[in-house]
Parts: sequence; C-alpha cells; structure tokens
Amino acid sequence: MDEFVGNYTSRLDAKGRVSIPAPFRAVLARDGYEGLYVHPSLDADNVMDCGGNALRHKIHDLLGHFSPYSDEYTMFSTVLLGTSENLKIDTEGRVILSESTKAHAKITTEVTFVGLGFRFQIWEPGRFFAQLPEATRKLRDYKKLLSSRPVAPEMPPPRQHGARE
Repeated sequence: MDEFVGNYTSRLDAKGRVSIPAPFRAVLARDGYEGLYVHPSLDADNVMDCGGNALRHKIHDLLGHFSPYSDEYTMFSTVLLGTSENLKIDTEGRVILSESTKAHAKITTEVTFVGLGFRFQIWEPGRFFAQLPEATRKLRDYKKLLSSRPVAPEMPPPRQHGARE
C-alpha cells in the first residue's frame, strides 16, 4: 500500500533546500504527481499538509460535497487551493520551501516530515515532538472510550426471496 508513514527530521541546507525522505519520495513517484502540493493544514496551526495526486483527489472529493457558489465551497477552496503551492522537486529529491511556507510552519533550520497515509505534514521539529505526548494521551483516552462501548450483536444474513431450490 502506498502511504506516507513514519516521521523524519532533516536540516535545510544553505540554499534553503530540504531533502524529502526517500520513502516519501517513492510514494510521490508512484503517485505520478509532478512536484509537491503544499497547503496550510486544517488540523493544526503552523503545519503544512503535503502530497501529490492522492491529496489533490481528496480535496476535489471534499469540495464536491458543496455547491460551487456556497460559502463552504469558497471557504474550503480558498484555504486548500488558494493558499496552496506546487513546489518543484529537484533530481536529488530536494525542495526549496518558500518563504511563506517556512513562515507559516515557523521553520528555520530543520523540518520534520510526518506521514499521515495519503498525505504528510511538515512541522517545525520542536513543535511536533512537544505535541506528540498530548496527542498520544488523547488517543489512549479515545481508545478507552471506544472499548467501553458495547459491541453490536452480529446480524444474521438477509433471507433470500424468490424461488426455492
């Protein structure tokens, strides 16, 4: 399955380039997207969502739920399309993060890439590792909540209607 998984921290070089982790580059290559699609995340402040065709298709599917002239469509498309960038990946797998991307994610010298399945995020490493224990705690609390719910009884298969054999 082609998914972005794991997390990797890399330094920006003197020219402001950063190497996309090899496993992430492999997923992007199989996805067939030319470059890297980047937009401010809806999940957290100061985080960028990144990906290729799979991410673009998810955005397209999301926007398809709204009337094209609705406030919701305008709001989502403004953030997910209007503030997005297409970054070029060089032959060595590096991208130059734009000044607006670095400013939004508060990136100065290092970047943490965080896999989220069909997309990945770019974080400032200190912020990512600082929020990870709280995210883990919330997930454990949610797991406890789910495990305390009764399991629905299994339903018998529907009866066949029509001629008997």
